[in-house]
Amino acid sequence: MFARERQDAIVALVSQHGRVTVSELAENFHVTPDCIRKDLRRLDGEGMLRRVYGGATSIATSPEHDLRGRLSVRLEQKRAIALKAYEQIVDGETIFIDISTTTLALARLLAQSHRHCVVVSNGIDALQALCTNEGLTVIGTGGNVNREFNGFLGAATLAMLEPISFDKAFFGALGIDLAQGSVSTFDMDDRLVKQTVMRNSAHRFLLADSSKFGVRGTHRYAGPSDFDAVFMEREDPKLRGLAKAKGARLA
Repeated sequence: MFARERQDAIVALVSQHGRVTVSELAENFHVTPDCIRKDLRRLDGEGMLRRVYGGATSIATSPEHDLRGRLSVRLEQKRAIALKAYEQIVDGETIFIDISTTTLALARLLAQSHRHCVVVSNGIDALQALCTNEGLTVIGTGGNVNREFNGFLGAATLAMLEPISFDKAFFGALGIDLAQGSVSTFDMDDRLVKQTVMRNSAHRFLLADSSKFGVRGTHRYAGPSDFDAVFMEREDPKLRGLAKAKGARLA
């Protein structure tokens, strides 16, 4: 099979399955992983797919701008990450939960817990989950409703958040580029909210599954080393080494 034929077949597989891995493609086409990585680099440059850590996703699903479209994706991984983040929360704290499907998993854990703390969020799904637990003091930021995020963004949201000091804040991200030292989102208003909360928080945690590594967003809001820890769903020695070189801690 010629390289172009293989690359066209890769695009078809990504379109069909939404996500493929380098190892799967190498085995399928009987070529080396390095050969597949070169194919993915070329196809990413042509806009045919999007390279992520360990593989590729389709352009149609990544970057995943519509929060609703991601609610049923990688649920097991998101819960594993949320469990690690949940262990950081102590009674009596004031915390912030960002808009993302991974932080939503954390909100749902809190909703089922016996924690007693103040929880602030600009995510409507998170607020709906949290308010079912009478042990929590739940505060919504208000602001303009962004339908893509199903949450509050804009000037009114920023005004609400600016005077609040948080013990801990939990963030999601569109993408993490360790080489460039970038944690990004795809929306400017979301970036501004995240940066405001980052400034106001004593401890900051990033919740991101492995598919977010190597993905490029349009608006950088922090660097990996700006967080106390980056929670992933599993141990990855290669990523851990890259993160350590950039002053970040994967957990």
